[in-house]
Amino acid sequence: MKTKTTTKTITPLLLATTAILLFAAPRAAFAWGQEGHNAVTAIAEANLTPKAKATIEKYLDGRSIIYYAVWMDFYRHTPKYKYTSVWHGAAVDSNFNHTSETTREGGDAVTAIETSIKALRDYKSLPAETVAFHIKILVHAIGDFHCPVHVKYSTIETNFKVNLNGKDVSYHSVWDGDVVQSHKWSHTEWAHQLNRLDKTKIAALTAGAPRDWFHQTALDSRVIYDWAKPGAKLEGTKWIDFLNKAAPLAESQIQKAGYRLAAVLNDLFAQ
Repeated sequence: MKTKTTTKTITPLLLATTAILLFAAPRAAFAWGQEGHNAVTAIAEANLTPKAKATIEKYLDGRSIIYYAVWMDFYRHTPKYKYTSVWHGAAVDSNFNHTSETTREGGDAVTAIETSIKALRDYKSLPAETVAFHIKILVHAIGDFHCPVHVKYSTIETNFKVNLNGKDVSYHSVWDGDVVQSHKWSHTEWAHQLNRLDKTKIAALTAGAPRDWFHQTALDSRVIYDWAKPGAKLEGTKWIDFLNKAAPLAESQIQKAGYRLAAVLNDLFAQ
């Protein structure tokens, strides 16, 4: 994994440019879409300690983590950060474990998260730009690796198209956008509905390490390839039937990502 970690504040011009890139790019590139990632970070922000929130926002030029929810998707298209393009998902072996053998060249979401956590253990000794970079990686990648289609299985074909309401689209894009957008909620509405667990349940969800969480994501997400096969027609009642299964899984994964992101950030910035 490359070690270059400096970054710059997003300017209005860059936002406009990257918005064009996002619009023009394939739909399958972005887990959860803007709404889903904003929901993850909104849940996380609501569960940050005052100390962690204040410290993090100091490094983010006073901005909320929600502001940077899709920063990795914006900047993966730039020459400077192109190397992060492979950090949005990860692969597992036949036992649904992420291992050194399944790690892609250049890293992946799991190794990027682990690298950023390791770096931020000593954040006070790092340049501010480096701290901000690693926060942005965690904010996005923890959301990404909870998205079912961002798990690559060794024995399952995951790259195929389905017909969604008369249009051929990648199955990946159905989960990246259509499932989440079917609610037509804003990220604040998502957070309002999902940020309702008590301390005991949150503790259970956040136990373990990112590699454990990704293993559980792989176990829970395997079923989506039973719900739709290549060329499946998802329209009318078939689309509704699909959503009745898919929406609860998406909600659960977004909820887990939000609480786990908060747990990681609270642990790192408790001091």
